[in-house]
Amino acid sequence: MAEGNAMDHSKVEQFSARIMEDYGNTLRGAMLYLGDRLDLFKALARLGAVTLEELAADTGLNARYLREWLGAMATGQYVHYDPQTRRYRLPAEYAPVLADEDSPYFAGGILQLSVPFVSMAPRIAEAFRNGGGAPEEAYPLETWQGMERMTMPWYKHFLVQRWIPSLDGVKEKLEAGGTALDFGCGSGLAAITMAQAFPNARVVGVDFHLPSIERARANAQAAGVADRVSFEVADSDAVVGQKFDFVTTFVVIHDAADPQQMLHDLRATTAEDGTYLMVELNLSEELHENMNLFGRVMYPQSTLYCMTCSLSHHGAGLGAFMGEKRAREMASAAGFSRFRKVPSDRPPLPALFELRP
Repeated sequence: MAEGNAMDHSKVEQFSARIMEDYGNTLRGAMLYLGDRLDLFKALARLGAVTLEELAADTGLNARYLREWLGAMATGQYVHYDPQTRRYRLPAEYAPVLADEDSPYFAGGILQLSVPFVSMAPRIAEAFRNGGGAPEEAYPLETWQGMERMTMPWYKHFLVQRWIPSLDGVKEKLEAGGTALDFGCGSGLAAITMAQAFPNARVVGVDFHLPSIERARANAQAAGVADRVSFEVADSDAVVGQKFDFVTTFVVIHDAADPQQMLHDLRATTAEDGTYLMVELNLSEELHENMNLFGRVMYPQSTLYCMTCSLSHHGAGLGAFMGEKRAREMASAAGFSRFRKVPSDRPPLPALFELRP
């Protein structure tokens, strides 16, 4: 090597160890997926300290596979192992994250998404070489189930309790029988939550993805609100001409093929005295401002889903890092005159942008 560029071999060894750790983390993601899918975390939370044999008897799962899985969880420090009693225990503090679907910290959707997203890597490699991307229909159907579970804590614990009350006059309008549109509604959880909280309101969910709308209709039926919320398969241009008191998008704009046109359509759909709530990821366009845990998670996810879906439709490919500055500029260009970032004391919850005509 050239003089002055001497290699520090201790750093080589440290980096080599990090690669091994990252490789293990990737494979451990599959183990976490299995623990969620097979309800193993729920079983551990319910059973307390348990032997391999007791866990196998309770779950009905193969003991040989369980032994290896428990080894992965113990060495990964997700489960505590006592070599004296040969018992495994899920720490109580981990149960709200891994086992309790009613918890605001529940991460089952994230665990479920890891395998579908990583499975798309060969398809994304082709896009690196040839351009384009992977369209939504190329992803396993489980992707949408994972997204539903990933955002579920937002709607259960924040949408009605904190987010809507933080917006000027929205709660009062919905209580009085106003109208709400959730565009890009996915499986309908936000729309259903609003219909449950505001029985006098009329709520509409719209998404271009037919399997998601079918799931949304089933979810509304199961929740007993199918008479108060309706779901349609459409794109944003189809809702132009209708007017709603409250319009929402939840991490939709940055995925869009034409986000600017979508915002124009949503502006046309927002009543003149109405409110549009744009919920986006709390990230920046600037790389140096994303040098944190959320950035480390979202650059891979943006590559494997957000950006590539947009590019597959010859779109803008904004990706997850749209940022507040760009959101503000796009809102102004769409004809919104007021833009406010709603203060939040609970990062890394998403960024809430309140837009008004």
